[in-house]
Amino acid sequence: MANSPQAKKRAKQNDKRFAVNKARRSRIRTFLRKVEEAIASGDKEAATTALRAAQPEIMRGVTKGVYHKNTASRKVSRLAARVKALG
Repeated sequence: MANSPQAKKRAKQNDKRFAVNKARRSRIRTFLRKVEEAIASGDKEAATTALRAAQPEIMRGVTKGVYHKNTASRKVSRLAARVKALG
C-alpha cells in the first residue's frame, strides 16, 4: 500500500494510465477483429477497407506506447499479406 504522498499520487497516475491504455488496446483489437472477420468471409473489398482503417489505429498505438513498433509493423504486414492473398 502506498504511504507517502508521492507514492499515492503515482498509484493514482498508474490507474489512470492503465485505464487509458486498456481502452486504446481494446479499440485496436476491435479494428483487428473487423479485418479478421472480413478475411474470414472472403470479401476482399471489405477486408481492404477494414485494413485501411486499422492501420493508422495500430500505428497510433505505437506512438502512444501501447505496442512496440516492430510488433505493430508485423501485425500490419501479416494482415496485408492475408488480404492480398484473397482472390
